[in-house]
Amino acid sequence: MNNWVGIGRLTKDPEIRYTAGEGIAIANFTIAVDRNYKNAQGEREADFIPVVCFRKLAELVANNLTKGRLVAVSGAIQTSSYTAQDGTKRYKTEVVADEVKFLDRPKPTTNRQQTDNDGFIPIEGEELPPWEENQF
Repeated sequence: MNNWVGIGRLTKDPEIRYTAGEGIAIANFTIAVDRNYKNAQGEREADFIPVVCFRKLAELVANNLTKGRLVAVSGAIQTSSYTAQDGTKRYKTEVVADEVKFLDRPKPTTNRQQTDNDGFIPIEGEELPPWEENQF
């Protein structure tokens, strides 16, 4: 059985690319997963888990997630190896995601005002469209 589940925050925005032949979307990102214990200095440490996802899930992740977002990832651990330019053999371990759940809401962008009114953004005088009677 090869199942991995973790909750963490993205360390940077996801990177997306497409395969040359079939144009399959591939997204890569890393999440920081807190450990359950503190180190000798009393600080929490984190593990940085590389994640890859494919096709629609890759596009969904790339279009909706940014650095700092909290996600739950489930998938399988995959290892591979390659020969680096200096001739040394390198190993890579990553999670191939089957599922990515968004656990928080995106932060408001700088061009929108933050609000506590269930998503309603107040607009000021000149931004209002002209009122016409009987428009409804």
